[in-house]
Amino acid sequence: MAEIQPLRAWRYSSELSSQIENLTSPLFDVVSEKQRKRLYNTPYNSVHLSVPSEDDPAGSAAKRLSEWKESNTIEQDPVPGIYVYYQHFSLPGSQKKYCRKGFICNIKAYDWDEKVILRHENTIPKAVNDRIDLLKATELNVSPTHGLYTDNTFELEKYMDESMKSPLYETEDYQGVRDVLSVIHDIDVIKKFVDMLKEKPVILADGHHRYEGSLQYRKEKTKENPNHTGEEGYNFHMMFLTNTESDDLRILPTHRVISGLQNFDEATILSKLEQDFTIKPVEEAHTIHEVILGKPWAFGLIFKDNAYKVRLKPEALENNPWDFPEEVKRLDLTIMHYFIIDKVLGIPGKDQRSSENINFERSIGDCLTQVITGKAQMAIITNEISMDDVKKVCYSGKTMPQKSTYFYPKVICGFLFSSIKNEEFRPIPDPCF
Repeated sequence: MAEIQPLRAWRYSSELSSQIENLTSPLFDVVSEKQRKRLYNTPYNSVHLSVPSEDDPAGSAAKRLSEWKESNTIEQDPVPGIYVYYQHFSLPGSQKKYCRKGFICNIKAYDWDEKVILRHENTIPKAVNDRIDLLKATELNVSPTHGLYTDNTFELEKYMDESMKSPLYETEDYQGVRDVLSVIHDIDVIKKFVDMLKEKPVILADGHHRYEGSLQYRKEKTKENPNHTGEEGYNFHMMFLTNTESDDLRILPTHRVISGLQNFDEATILSKLEQDFTIKPVEEAHTIHEVILGKPWAFGLIFKDNAYKVRLKPEALENNPWDFPEEVKRLDLTIMHYFIIDKVLGIPGKDQRSSENINFERSIGDCLTQVITGKAQMAIITNEISMDDVKKVCYSGKTMPQKSTYFYPKVICGFLFSSIKNEEFRPIPDPCF
């Protein structure tokens, strides 16, 4: 179902590659202000292409990209390849070692209704517009999104393992993750990757805004081009693909932080919650995740001076009027966004995507700090969701609320870039083979 192609990546010159650890950066949506300021001090760091500091970000990125190409700061690989990318990591508080195995390629930017690329969460319009502007100006995919395919035979992993015997890069990133990149040029092996994905849909795990930007750009360019063939560079998007059947896929929870609500009152909120939830005080707010861990429909609520565990009463489940399939209605995130954020806090579901009252935080410690210091009014702590839940939502045709999943670790930016300029984009069949 999914059409993928190898790519001729743009990578840092051999002189700069020895400094690759100083040239990589976090993705645009997770890089902190503090990290940005530090990374901006390195002239050739990839952050200058992904999150430019200037007032005209897109124009500045395009100018810088042109300069980097002309000065051979980055150079295009001579032949297309499948780039193998491994991430070695441990989870906080655990000594267990994981290795998430995958590969980076170009994939056609399918429209959602084609049901080839399946999304599981909504996007935030402003973030999509920012990505489109950058893509239009540079015609460059600066970082890969993360997609999931399913293969319980693990056919491709042996080729990836073989490629990893000769890595191009190996470095430790800002997450403490060991990132390793290699490349496959063998046309017969590449064909196995292409053929594997021909039969499979892909679940978009991370990068919904960047993918949506590529999709909208493809639509615009298609309308403008009377000779459109479907093979032009603008039809494609760079993606990191991993196997859903791997034991090394980890999804961490993303909590909600609430601020700026008028007439906010803790007692009133608790009174409204009593209709649908059982409520129990939690003495130590920093332990709240352990209190709700593994319990369906359970959430932690952190206020300035108090914390509570709340759990939906089973009979209340039928009172959700949202038009979702049963498997989506029963998800913790759906319950949180209807029964707490919509029904109790008064932020309607249709407004939640663009609401300035809802922010997203992965660290419970940061949630607690924001509430205690008064930066936020309350935080809603939730459990992680499973890969099975993600599949259920995708196959139902519905989506979860925005920022529903956090696939850990994040891929990094800077190992390679993918141009969609026609003169730089070389599809298969390729004369270099």
